[in-house]
Amino acid sequence: MSALKDNLNKNVKCYRYAGKGILHVLIFENNFKFQVIAAIAAVTLSALLNISVIEWLVVISIISIVFMAEMFNTALEKLCDHLHPEEHAAIGLVKDISAGAVLIIAIAAAINGAIIFSPKIILLFY
Repeated sequence: MSALKDNLNKNVKCYRYAGKGILHVLIFENNFKFQVIAAIAAVTLSALLNISVIEWLVVISIISIVFMAEMFNTALEKLCDHLHPEEHAAIGLVKDISAGAVLIIAIAAAINGAIIFSPKIILLFY
C-alpha cells in the first residue's frame, strides 16, 4: 500500500509542476494569451454552429497542438536565454526556427478553421 501511495504522491507532484508551467505561460506570455482567446472564440463558434463530432475532434486537436507548440517554443527560448544571455547568432537562429514552428501550426489552425467554419457561416446568410 505504501508503494501505491508513493506513486500517487509522485503523480500529484508531476501534475502540480505541469500546472505551474501552464500558469506561467498563461500569466507571462502574450502570444499564449492571444492563443487562449482564439481558442475560446473557436470553441464558442463551434458550439454556436453545431459542428460535427469529427469537426470537434479537429478543433480540439488543433487547439491543443497550438498550445503545445507555443509552450515548447517558450521553454526553448527560456533555456536559450539562460544558457546564453547575451545576443548570439546561433541562439537567435534556434529561437527563430522555434517561433517558425509555432507560426506553421497557427497558419494550419487558421486554414482548418476556415475549412470548418466558412461553409456553415455562409449558410447562415442564404
